[in-house]
Amino acid sequence: MTTSYEEIRVPVTGGGLAALRWPARDPGAPVVVALHGITANALSWGTVARLLDGRVTLVAPDLRGRGGSAGLPGPYGIAAHTDDTAALAEALGQDRVVLAGHSMGAFVAALAAVRHPGRFGELVLVDGGFGFPAPTHLSADELITAVIGPAMDRLSMTFPDRDAYRSFWRAHPAFGGDAWSPEVDAYIQRDLTGEEPAMRSGCRLEAVRTDGMGLFQDEVLAAVRELPQPATLLWAQRGLMNEEQGLYDESRLAAAGQPGTNVEAVRVEDVNHYTVLTGHKGAGEVAGALLRAASVTG
Repeated sequence: MTTSYEEIRVPVTGGGLAALRWPARDPGAPVVVALHGITANALSWGTVARLLDGRVTLVAPDLRGRGGSAGLPGPYGIAAHTDDTAALAEALGQDRVVLAGHSMGAFVAALAAVRHPGRFGELVLVDGGFGFPAPTHLSADELITAVIGPAMDRLSMTFPDRDAYRSFWRAHPAFGGDAWSPEVDAYIQRDLTGEEPAMRSGCRLEAVRTDGMGLFQDEVLAAVRELPQPATLLWAQRGLMNEEQGLYDESRLAAAGQPGTNVEAVRVEDVNHYTVLTGHKGAGEVAGALLRAASVTG
C-alpha cells in the first residue's frame, strides 16, 4: 500500500501554501486535489490516500490558517481558499484536475469549480457543499457556535502532551469503537502545536470564525447548484457527534436544491461526518468515487 507522502509548498498571496503529495506509481496518472474541513488539516485524507494505493496522485493542502499553512495571513474566507486552490492546481501543472472536498472543503471545491471552470474536472463532495440560509434570529457568535460549536471550543483548550490530545479525541463520540487508526492518529497529531505542558490546536481562531461565517454567503451557497461539470456527493448517514441525524437526508437535500443539479447524491451507510472520510468504509467509498471521477480502473 502507498502511504508515504512528500511535503510541498506553493506560492500564494501572502506566502507559501503547505500541501502533502502522495505520488502515483505512474507519473502520468491523473491528479486529485483534496480539501479538508474547517478545523482539520491535510492528513484527514490519509486513509483515502492509503486506499487509493498510488493509482492517482493525491495532493491535499493545509488550508490557510491551518497546519503547515497556519502562518499565512488573512484575509481568510471561502473565496480566499478558492484562490489558493486554483493557485495550487496551476502550480501542479495539470489541466482539469479532479477536485474533492470534505465538509467546508466541499464548499470551497464547489466555488472553485464555478470560478475557475477550465481548471477543474469532476468533483467529489464529501458530506458538504449544500448549505442552508443563515437563521435570521441568531447573532454572528450564535451562528458560528451553531455551525461548529464543539470544534471552536477545542481551539481554546490546552493539553499537557500529545497523549492527552490523543485521549481527548479518542473520547469523541465520532471516533468510538474501531474508528481509530494510525491515519486518524497522524491526522489529529498534525493539528497539535506548541510545547508541553501547554500544547494546543494549530488552527487559527480568526480563520475558523471567518470561514464559518462565509458558509452562509449567497455566492457560496449557490455554487453547488451552478456547477459546470458533474459531481458526486457522498453524504454520511450520521452526524458530527455520531448522532442518528446526519447533516443531510433526502428531505434536507431537496430543500437545499440538490435535485436537478449536476450533483449525484449518494448515501453512505454506517458512517458519521468524520468517518465518512477517515474510517475504512467511508474512505473506501471516497476513494472509489475519486477513481471514477479520474476515470481510473483496476
